Amino acid sequence: RAFWGWLNAVFNKVDHERIRAVGPDRAASEWLLRCGALVRFQGSPKWQQDYNGLPTGPLGRYKIEAINATDSCIMYRGFDYLDGLEHVTDIKLEKCMYIQDECLHRLSNTSTLQKSLQQLKIISCGNVTDKGILALHKLKNLEYLYLSDLPGIREKQTTFRTLQQALPNLQLELDLE
Repeated sequence: RAFWGWLNAVFNKVDHERIRAVGPDRAASEWLLRCGALVRFQGSPKWQQDYNGLPTGPLGRYKIEAINATDSCIMYRGFDYLDGLEHVTDIKLEKCMYIQDECLHRLSNTSTLQKSLQQLKIISCGNVTDKGILALHKLKNLEYLYLSDLPGIREKQTTFRTLQQALPNLQLELDLE
């Protein structure tokens, strides 16, 4: 188990030289696919899941529009890859064992995502608490938030009322016991 944790940390190590060399979208795509997530590029209906099948072309041609991190090993350490992603409208975090409040705080503080992110789903991420959900208040263009199977959320009513006040246009869908 310790070996896999170490390996996942290696997969999440940010390579700033790579980001400069290939641009934020390509570097983030490589990181996400390495960690087991999927990406969808602008103008494409299909999800990219094969690291070796990443499209090539001129620098900056392919822009990430959606991220599906179901069962992936993405963790806070790799979130610097999100900086510079200007076209991400949809993120799904499901069964991500390393996603915690700090990750959601980092997501919410990423200026490009504050402008572009419209839909967010957080499902079965056991380390997320009320603090992490409240941190999402900076995502001013968030239109839809789906939360399901998050046992770390204890103050449901207070948390959701506070978030709804911060984001009045947010459609909040809950499937929490």
